Amino acid sequence: MTWTAILDPFHYQFFVNGLVAAILAGALCGLIGVFITLRGMSYIGHGLSHAIFGGFAAAPLLGVPTILGAGLWGLASALAINGVTRSRRIGADAAIGVVTTSSFALGVALLTRFGNKGPTFDALLFGSINGVAAGDLWLLAGALLFAAAVFTLLYRPLLFSTFDPEVADVSGVRVAWMDALLMFVLSVAILATLSIVGVTLVAAALVIPAVTARMLSDSFARMLWISPAIGTACGAIGTYASWQLEIPSGTTIVLTNAAAFLVVLALSRGRTLGRTAGLDDHTDALSPDAAPVAVPVR
Repeated sequence: MTWTAILDPFHYQFFVNGLVAAILAGALCGLIGVFITLRGMSYIGHGLSHAIFGGFAAAPLLGVPTILGAGLWGLASALAINGVTRSRRIGADAAIGVVTTSSFALGVALLTRFGNKGPTFDALLFGSINGVAAGDLWLLAGALLFAAAVFTLLYRPLLFSTFDPEVADVSGVRVAWMDALLMFVLSVAILATLSIVGVTLVAAALVIPAVTARMLSDSFARMLWISPAIGTACGAIGTYASWQLEIPSGTTIVLTNAAAFLVVLALSRGRTLGRTAGLDDHTDALSPDAAPVAVPVR
């Protein structure tokens, strides 16, 4: 392959837009994925993406801007899942299954019956770099800045409620509010990244970089920059591969993430990983008034 062929896609503005979007989406999903995976909520990313799909289909029919309608739909779904789970009447997995699959089925029914006035059906399912506009880039940049600001300003209560929610609750942390806020940030992130990764693959973009980062480090603080770095690199490489292979961008981005995971898994030689480690030893350090500390995970 000649240099001309290698550099050829960079002559097209839509490809450059898609590349920037994939980099931003990789950083965003990688950052949020750390909290999602350590909370044992990996499936919720998959579920919420399907719920938001229903919002994409319903919003144009209701005369509501697509982004606003899909965002509110996703947030309502997230809060419904969180509310049902906290009531302890059914488990989180069952709540996700009921709420999100119903929403996805409704979206398919609406698109089939009334047609699509927004992104194409295939683009919503698998992602596409062809339709990324300047507005999508601003949405991704805003979502990334918002997530970074939330996790920076509320680092301690979010960390405490992630590792030991029961102790955090009696220690004065409003765990229910932290859970709701995390669901809101997750909903915004999924909404912003659907155009690149697609409904069916967004969960992988959330989970794989974080799991790979966990194999590379025992420190929660280090995971918060390793995971976005992996997501960013895989987003860029996957987008370029999408152009060369003529495969949807979401597919190539996820396959690139999976390749990175397999490489790290092989290098780690089967090292056993748990969700958290030494919580009792870090209870005081995790309190909202404690000094900064890097909490190990395994």
